Order: sequence, then structure tokens, then C-alpha cells
Amino acid sequence: MKKVVIGLSGGVDSSVAAYLLQRQGYDVTALFMRNWHDTTGTLAGDCPWNDDRMFAELVAKKLKIPFHFIDLSEEYRKRVVDYMFSEYEKGRTPNPDVLCNREIKFDAFLKAALDLGADYVATGHYCRKETLQVHGRETYRLLAGSDRNKDQSYFLCQLSQQQLSKALFPIGELTKPEVRKIAMEQGLATAERKDSQGICFVGKVDLPVFLQQKLAAKKGEVIEIDPDWEGYRRSGANRSLAEQAQPFRYRKTDGRKAGEHNGAHFYTIGQRKGLNIGGKPQPLFVIATDVEENVIYVGQGDRHPGLYRQALYIKPEEIHWIRPDLALSPGEMQKYKIRIRYRQPLQEGTLISTETGAYIVFDEPQRGITAGQFATWYGPDGELIGSGVINE
Repeated sequence: MKKVVIGLSGGVDSSVAAYLLQRQGYDVTALFMRNWHDTTGTLAGDCPWNDDRMFAELVAKKLKIPFHFIDLSEEYRKRVVDYMFSEYEKGRTPNPDVLCNREIKFDAFLKAALDLGADYVATGHYCRKETLQVHGRETYRLLAGSDRNKDQSYFLCQLSQQQLSKALFPIGELTKPEVRKIAMEQGLATAERKDSQGICFVGKVDLPVFLQQKLAAKKGEVIEIDPDWEGYRRSGANRSLAEQAQPFRYRKTDGRKAGEHNGAHFYTIGQRKGLNIGGKPQPLFVIATDVEENVIYVGQGDRHPGLYRQALYIKPEEIHWIRPDLALSPGEMQKYKIRIRYRQPLQEGTLISTETGAYIVFDEPQRGITAGQFATWYGPDGELIGSGVINE
């Protein structure tokens, strides 16, 4: 009998995943991770980790499976949270959930599970895995979850073939209502528990307060850019690929002061909340940040041209192919369905491989392309082929 260690989080998804594995005949063991201690910036009412552990233990007891506890908070701080602070300090917007899966759940946690004698690790992600033979070798496909409203394949976009070889996703074929129904029918304590929100293992946070643990608040100017700024008129299709992938560059003299902020590194492209500037015909959105000069640039309305770009660039060392056998060589290009943030509808675009990195050119300009986030590319049947960190 194959042994599976399930990452039991105290939520309904991993609870039902554990039940399904047990029903499929696996020898199931639960392992609960504690990954964060500090409550700085955590919003009131967010369930602390010990509540999660209590629910996880109740589920393990109900299913009569062994329950283990592991503290990975030091690894999490080094490999996820420190990375977060470093990226925000540079004026980039990281995705800690992607890092958490690559560095913690399918690395540090996986190693702990293997030490317990596991053949596989399982999680409650809404995604699917398939196995096929490529040149006589087993190759693993990572596919979107059947419930497209809950598909979490984006968060697994940095996994390797080695990591996928050990991974099981038992609820990938189910919808969320089906998962809830199973939990109710089996009398699992998590059946009606609300989904966790916010940063992976940290919870919902007031981001500026959270970041001020390492990044000091610093007064700066908010500069408003008009939609008819001359730089937009120069951004036609005649520009080179590299030029199309660059964000707009502003100077304070290109606009007018609209207010003040407490630190450019606390803001991200497309952000509307937190500016606290009223009296405008339309809401203000962040269109650029300059952490060197500590300036935020904003524009009125969600159709402001400063919010949109046609292309993005990924450095060579930050291109990751989940399917290495499908990797493009320099000079090759391929049409894919692209996503630049979680829950964004898939967009049509072309990945162009060059000696100096990869470019993604979209069929339609995209709103809020943000440095530090992950761009992901999918095949026509929902297979996640690869990903990369948006450079700027």
C-alpha cells in the first residue's frame, strides 16, 4: 500500500483530500505545518494557527489517521518572507503563495514527508496532474482544476518535474460545492469553515503595517499624470520588442502633485485603495512607483492609458518550464493562453524566446502588468506549460 502524507491545514479542501485518498486505498498520514509566529499587521478576527491545528486534529481523529506536527517557520521566514521584504524594497510586487509552494510545501514539507516514509505528498489544491511518456520517460502534466472558479494551478507555476512526481491533488476534479458536500456527508469539522485569505500561512494583513517591520515609512509625493501625456502618443506599434515590454517612465515634471503617501514601496501598479485622495471626477489608480525618488504616479479612471501595456519581459534565469520538453529555443515563438495574476481570465498572447530572455506580446494591451509577479502560459487544454517573473 502506497503511503501518502497530506498537508492537513485545518481547511475543508485538505480535509476532503485526506478522505478521498483514504477511500482510494492509500495509507494516509496527516502532517500539519506551523509556518508563521508573528501577528504584526494581521487583521483582527483572522484565525491564528492554533485554531487551524485544532481543526486539522479533529479531522485526523475523525478519519482515524496519524497526525504529526512540524514547525517550518524558520524556513518560511528565510525563503518566503525575507524574499517578500526584499522585493517590496526594490519596488516590485512579489507573490508569496507561489514561493510558498515551491520552497515550503513541495520542498521543506516534501522532505519532512519523505522522512516519514511517504511515497507521495498531497495537498488540497484545485488542480490536476496527468502522467504521459515522452521519449520513454515519465513526464508530468499540471492542469487547471475542473472548477475554473477555484483553479489554483497558477500558485504551482514554479514546480519542477521532480516535485510533481511526488505530488497528488485529490480534489482537482471537483468543484468547491462538491467538496463542501462531501465534508458535510462525512461529518468533517471543517465542512462549513470559511476559506483562509491573504498571504500563505500569514493570513489577511494590513500590508503597509506588515511591511513596516522591515521597511520604514517615508513621506513622498503623489503625482497625477493626464491621459493625454505625450509619452503615450509615442508608444505606437513601431517600437521594438524591448521597448514595448518596458513600463512608462515618468518624471515629476510630467504631471502635478495630487497628494502625499507614506512610502512608494507600499504601493503596487493598479492599486486604488490606500491613496486617500478624493475630490476627483474618477478614482485614482497607481500607474507607476519610483522607490529611488519615493514618488507614486497615478491616473484617473481604470481606462487610463498608463495602466495598460502590450508586452512584458522575463530574464533568462527567471524562465521556468514545468514541461522542459516543450521549452522554446532562442528564435522560436509560440501562441499561448497567458495569465499575469491569480484569477485573471486567460489572455491570448505570443511567447517569443530570444538569447536575452523571453518576451510575451499580448493580442490586447493588458491592465496592471506588475514587476515581481509571475506570468504563466497555458496550452489549449488547460495545461500549465511554464512561468516566469515579470522583470519590470
